[in-house]
Amino acid sequence: MSVLTTAINTDLVNAGTIEQYKAAFHSGKPYKHLVIDNFLVPEVADSLFENFPKMTQLRKHYKGLNEMKSEGSSFSDYHGDFLKVLDAIKGPEFVSWLQQVTGIDDLVLPDDHRGAGVHQGRNGSFLDVHVDFSVHPILNKHRRLNLLIFLNKGWKKEYGGLLELWNEDVTVLEKEIIPAFNRAVIFETTDTSYHVYDVINIPEDQSRKSIYSYYYSPLGEGVKYHDTIFKPRPTDSSMKKIKTNAKERLKNGIKKTLQRMGLKGLFEKYE
Repeated sequence: MSVLTTAINTDLVNAGTIEQYKAAFHSGKPYKHLVIDNFLVPEVADSLFENFPKMTQLRKHYKGLNEMKSEGSSFSDYHGDFLKVLDAIKGPEFVSWLQQVTGIDDLVLPDDHRGAGVHQGRNGSFLDVHVDFSVHPILNKHRRLNLLIFLNKGWKKEYGGLLELWNEDVTVLEKEIIPAFNRAVIFETTDTSYHVYDVINIPEDQSRKSIYSYYYSPLGEGVKYHDTIFKPRPTDSSMKKIKTNAKERLKNGIKKTLQRMGLKGLFEKYE
């Protein structure tokens, strides 16, 4: 049995679905994306939900102006099915399928927190409108795709936390995707692929859970480094807009200087 078939639903992810998903991905609006329900083998998805890492097991806890969430990437410390999924989504069978669907060659999934991990958010968690960092600061590879696997049973729209896809100048919310259980979303990361999830309002014993994986390709000509860039929503207060824009100018200035000077070891300090 291949690594792929132990974790990923091969009724959906196989050579016969490439053209169907390729058409859906390339016609996605406001930017290229694809939604696949029942992405994982059902028993594996159930296991991930039941054994999702506790907040205390996660490495980072963001609580700032533009985000409140927790993140971890220590797969070897989690239930064994997390490693099973990681092996599948970074394995040659799935990566080959992904390349054919998206048309992006030479994809790799790095062995660090900029490659794959888990996100979790409790009541009040949010992530403001942003585009992702463009280049892996250590490996110097171009970030091309995000794969998010949601693990939220019984998630209701009124809970919030929907994945929102915005247009290129952050004036129009064009699509909302409920982070439903065993739903995968694949989308291209560009300088205008703005996305977000709004404040969640859920029972105290629940959380918004997902596995993330970020795929990279060799650095092409003209691709320049920038860090994650947050943008204010049109409905944000004037003060939040001012604070967000000022913070992003300062943070990106520092990160670009570190990148230019080759001081890669300092990146962790400013994340």
